[in-house]
Amino acid sequence: MTWVKICGITNLEDAWAAVEAGADALGFVFYPNSPRYVDPKAARSIVEALPASIEKIGVFVDEAPEALAGIAQRVGLTGLQLHLELSRIQQEPRSLVPLNGVKQYVALRVHGLLHSESLVPLGIELDGIVLDSGTLLEPGGTGKAFDWERSRFWVGRIKQMANVVVAGGLTPANVRRAMRILEPWGVDVASGVEARPGKKDPEKVRAFIAAVRDTDPKIP
Repeated sequence: MTWVKICGITNLEDAWAAVEAGADALGFVFYPNSPRYVDPKAARSIVEALPASIEKIGVFVDEAPEALAGIAQRVGLTGLQLHLELSRIQQEPRSLVPLNGVKQYVALRVHGLLHSESLVPLGIELDGIVLDSGTLLEPGGTGKAFDWERSRFWVGRIKQMANVVVAGGLTPANVRRAMRILEPWGVDVASGVEARPGKKDPEKVRAFIAAVRDTDPKIP
């Protein structure tokens, strides 16, 4: 089944709505400039109340490895999602430092990939690469979808490096199309299931996950 992450969780009510709807992972944004920012102390209180089976992923932008380790330990995160530029990853492989027992995902801007002449191995084993429509000013959470058709070739190349997670502008209405075009390992949504920035709409969350499950290949 397609892996589903509901990102931008800021409160326990929204977290449980996502869990009960069938999410595989929840995302907690630790980027201060985001309207979905959550304080590590508040995130810890949410994480402690959730089932162990749910992935709890911290979302970071250009954070130092030592800071990542500290927050991951304090909050009880099971995964990290790092928003980094492809050029930096290629030039500074040490910017990706895995932590024991903690999954690691890297988020890349599709715009940058479409203007890259080549893709090289990242030099580290990742649990997934999140493809988003972010910009230099807005690393993610823009609510805008990238061009899935135009990106199909690059997505195929990236699948050779790691599991691909599609993000950016997904909604209950369009996630089926994104899945059919790109056939990702996972999907990641934030603004597409919100009532307002930082507050989820339970009906949209349920509708999104139902759409994903309806599109998943049926097991005979």
